[in-house]
Amino acid sequence: MTAPPEPRSRRWTGLAMAGAVALGSGVLAVAAAGTAEAAPAGQAAAGAAPVGAGSYTETLPAGAKLPSGCGSISTNPRENVTANAPAGAVPTNDWWSSLLFKKGDDCNFSQPLYAHPVAYRPTATGLGFSYEQTPAISGSPTGLGEYHYPYAQKVVVGVSGLNAPKALVDNWTDWTVTPSWSDGTRTLKATVGHGLPLTYFQSTGGDALLTVTGPPTAWSNTGNRLGFSIAGQDYVAWAPTGATWTASGNTFRSTLAGKGYFTVGVLPTTTADSTADKIALADSWNPFAHNHVTGTRVSYSYNQGSGTVNTTYGFTTTAREGSGSGTVIALYPHQWRYLTGSTPATRTYVSPRGRMKIVTGDRFQTSMKYTGVLPEIPAVADNTGADLATVTGYLNAELGNPADFRGDDTYWTGKGLGRAARIAEIADQLDLTTVRDSALNVIRTRITDWFTASSGKSSRVFYYDRNWGTLIGYPASYASDEDLNDHHFHYGYYIAAAATLAKFDPAWASTGQYGGMVDLLIRDANNYDRTDTRFPYLRDFDIYAGHDWASGHGAFGAGNNQESSSEGQNFANALIQWGQATGNTAVRDAGIWLHTTQAAAINEYWFDVTGENFPSQWGHNYAAIVWGSGGAYATWFSGEHALVVGINMLPMTGGQLYLGDHPQSVRDTYAELVRNNGGEPQQWRDMHWQYLALGDGDAALAKFRASGGNYTSEEGESKAHTFHWIRNLAALGTVDKTVTANHPLAKVFVKNGVRTYVASNITGSPLTVTFSDGRTLAVAAGKTATTGGLTWSGGNAGSSSPTPDTCLLSQGRTATASSVENADHPASNAVDGNAATRWSSAFADPQWLQVDLGSARNLSRAELVWEAAYATAYTIQTSTNGTTWTTAATVTAGDGGTDTVTLSGNARYVRINGTTRATPYGYSLFEFRVYGAC
Repeated sequence: MTAPPEPRSRRWTGLAMAGAVALGSGVLAVAAAGTAEAAPAGQAAAGAAPVGAGSYTETLPAGAKLPSGCGSISTNPRENVTANAPAGAVPTNDWWSSLLFKKGDDCNFSQPLYAHPVAYRPTATGLGFSYEQTPAISGSPTGLGEYHYPYAQKVVVGVSGLNAPKALVDNWTDWTVTPSWSDGTRTLKATVGHGLPLTYFQSTGGDALLTVTGPPTAWSNTGNRLGFSIAGQDYVAWAPTGATWTASGNTFRSTLAGKGYFTVGVLPTTTADSTADKIALADSWNPFAHNHVTGTRVSYSYNQGSGTVNTTYGFTTTAREGSGSGTVIALYPHQWRYLTGSTPATRTYVSPRGRMKIVTGDRFQTSMKYTGVLPEIPAVADNTGADLATVTGYLNAELGNPADFRGDDTYWTGKGLGRAARIAEIADQLDLTTVRDSALNVIRTRITDWFTASSGKSSRVFYYDRNWGTLIGYPASYASDEDLNDHHFHYGYYIAAAATLAKFDPAWASTGQYGGMVDLLIRDANNYDRTDTRFPYLRDFDIYAGHDWASGHGAFGAGNNQESSSEGQNFANALIQWGQATGNTAVRDAGIWLHTTQAAAINEYWFDVTGENFPSQWGHNYAAIVWGSGGAYATWFSGEHALVVGINMLPMTGGQLYLGDHPQSVRDTYAELVRNNGGEPQQWRDMHWQYLALGDGDAALAKFRASGGNYTSEEGESKAHTFHWIRNLAALGTVDKTVTANHPLAKVFVKNGVRTYVASNITGSPLTVTFSDGRTLAVAAGKTATTGGLTWSGGNAGSSSPTPDTCLLSQGRTATASSVENADHPASNAVDGNAATRWSSAFADPQWLQVDLGSARNLSRAELVWEAAYATAYTIQTSTNGTTWTTAATVTAGDGGTDTVTLSGNARYVRINGTTRATPYGYSLFEFRVYGAC
């Protein structure tokens, strides 16, 4: 089908496919087509929780929706957990979330849980197993299509007689979960997890029972160990010492010698393996059979000096027999390619992510290179001559509308903020301060509005739900409320824009002002602080899988899913930029770990840069959506090839340079797009040119120039940014990922064998950056600079002293006016922080509204948010005594919307004096905000 009109949908009920595609579930067969900080007096209204100068509400806004699912889960998300489950906010957006966040057509158990290498599904009688080694493929290599290793139950492991009404969650750790069953007489608990071919059970009330879905072949049954095959899958079950297994038809049974624990494993064998091979492998696993995994935990570190990210994946095991430790561990490609200190075994598992290699023990470690991010591509080529004229023309065209908001919900607000941030960054590099400040003012005004919760405010407000441990922005979009979808996608834009603003207005970003609200958005989507139980730890990020999941509940037959991996990386990059701008190394380092880990995972599982992970029969070298059971060349919102491929590119920022780590893959993906599309893409052309520039900048620039700028920008893009990105990458060349730096905001490019080194210094002091090949680069305060093949320096971020002008002084203060239209629109409405209320004057000129700040303050600016009845001409006046007035600013060409007016001087009273109305009605202001020294 054709792409939908703006704004596009990203969370419809089915994939946009060219024909029905079965996912083996029946769900997606789809058709074509902490402690709050005290706030300054008057800043937060009653019912709002203050965080510095900002606030959120704990009262659900009128008309807003809560997370929803089966039963009473909206208000009781712990409905499906046992009393043993960890305290604090419940996890969502995980590979096993449908077990806890029950929704859809299974309100008692769950959808399939793709742990890898094994898949599971709870039933009334126990836990079903599946280990599929042959993909199911639909579609064609040149059209839309999917591949899946669908859940196909082979064994149910349970307790004789068990008939539980529901499966609950008894425990969870970083990448394991423990389902629990009870029917009042019998109980069963199973610990399953990513990378665990061994599944650990505890039971009471009956014999352990293995029910095979077809005639099994027992190839070993000696003592306490049973080995059997079913449909090409090989299983081993270990009972306690002294117990045995008995066979009867399609079942195996053990009394467990009354000990109540056992283990079932899936072997990485094939039909070509002999019985002797299987027995030998099972023998080698005997030492780990009764070491139950009782905890998993990740730890990571960023070594700034060496530019490395080191990660330890730890397993806590409890020996049910003997005193052994450790377990059998299967590693994903993004782990075993960077493995250090261990050597994998020869055998591998088949998985939807490619081969999983095996190690044993209680931990393994990876070491990855962090090759840096940038606030923006440096202006090495468009800072002079005709190219400077071109980019300046584009930037000036955006002066009046740098954000170009396409909607008022969290996602589309974020997209607009991201667009404005790119414009601000480029304009700063080129010393176009008027354009830069216009973009920064829009960012400041809009985010401050969202970060202010006032009584009765139902729009542009964040709501914290204590039951779920989540911060939801309203208006929500794409089920970010009902399903807790996409918080990392939406909030990443806010955080990134706030990071850009923080470099130029550090006082606004301080904890006492609005920095605390930014931190809450970070914690909601991916809480980096384990001690903060208000939010789950790393909600949206799957620690072991190495990437985010988008759906809060994951209740699909194909497991959870992630479409726009690039927007997930936008969140990670935002943390790096925000942490660096505010000096918060915990946030910065969390962002670096997320970004580095996920960059490896994206290149493996979305772009398959090695050509080893996708099934060869599928024919694509790119997946738009990664599912628990596979991948899809399709999107949730369109079947157009340009959008299918483009959704994993946007937004293009200095944090998306990982997409260029493999230039040949870039060129191959672009070529596949052109082939599948039957020619050059006509939609989102700017995104595809920018992506191509990471593999072939000259080709991308030629395509841009040939267009003459005659194309429609992607909704979050601007022509200024597209030209800047492509023009400068054509000069810089491609990413050189072999060189690191001892500074987080640095990158190296290479063209024709010559390297250009880039670093950004957003502080007020000079900085010398050292690269791993010995090159050094001195960067002046506030500058981005380059050396090597190209030499350039520009920008002003952080080079001036912080301006003490970001306190909102007027909200909640006493306001008076020359007149009011009626009692429903008093002067106080203009300073109440509620965008839904307004002051309205009599229908005559002139009229004024003034606010008493309580004491004389140093002023910096005023913001006026007009209703349709606005002023085309007005003055801002100030006074120290409320009697003698001085004109501080004059506006003669007002056009409504939001005005930002620069102020200076010291005053207690500030007045807007309207002299010419734009309509026959009076003057009407939603908000009159005055900012100044804190």
